[in-house]
Amino acid sequence: MGTLKVGTAGYKYEDWVGQVYPKDLPERDFLTYLAKFIDCVEINASFYTVLSTYTYKAMARKTPTNFEFVVKAHKSFTHEPDQAEEVLPKFKESIQPLLEAGKLSCILLQFPQRFHNTHENRDYLKQVVDWLGEFPLVAEFRHISWAKDYAFDFLKKLGLGFVCVDEPNLQGLMPPIAVATSPIGYVRFHGRNAEKWHHHEHAWERYDYLYSEEELREWLPKLRQLVQQTDKTYAIFNNHWQGKGFINAQMLRHLFSNF
Repeated sequence: MGTLKVGTAGYKYEDWVGQVYPKDLPERDFLTYLAKFIDCVEINASFYTVLSTYTYKAMARKTPTNFEFVVKAHKSFTHEPDQAEEVLPKFKESIQPLLEAGKLSCILLQFPQRFHNTHENRDYLKQVVDWLGEFPLVAEFRHISWAKDYAFDFLKKLGLGFVCVDEPNLQGLMPPIAVATSPIGYVRFHGRNAEKWHHHEHAWERYDYLYSEEELREWLPKLRQLVQQTDKTYAIFNNHWQGKGFINAQMLRHLFSNF
């Protein structure tokens, strides 16, 4: 039986000041403070730019020994494949400090909703695994065509972990299923703000959602199932607006420890 680690997607948000972080806390101390309450953090800035080795060294230094980081793969691997081979060596080099510190849990590949379950896209997944397969990998799909048994079998053969999601119940999106296709289990909680999912002025509006205790309890047996099937399972809250993901991470840790 594995273990469950609970964390947040990102940690450096201005709107967390006064909600999560004390108002007088310097930004350089955000991560150290947050690590007192959660087990891991998903680094999302790495999707937009290749972070420096210095940045990752600082993250490792500021967190406890058993703290872990998920690094979201650069967008070139999931959204702009014509740039992937150019970015690959720089991306690999950048995350070495986390590897050396024993704090890299996995690389998260977040594919867009247009990435459907087709023969061509399955072949592309093989290519991505060739590029990054030296690291533990998990993939999040945002189109329902991937919620198929044969797709899960394919991911198992690749050694690619499947990212389970909790998101609005809208046509074409992934259902809230619990499936493990590698030694890593993974769940991303995006919130259930159906009204703002497709139609919003600001990106944060999509993730403006606070889960109730009842809603989180729906996931307890699913998380137990994942933990039993994997070495480690990560539950990451991406409903970040005004610290709601931080609040829900605390709730889930408490609920699961008493389940």
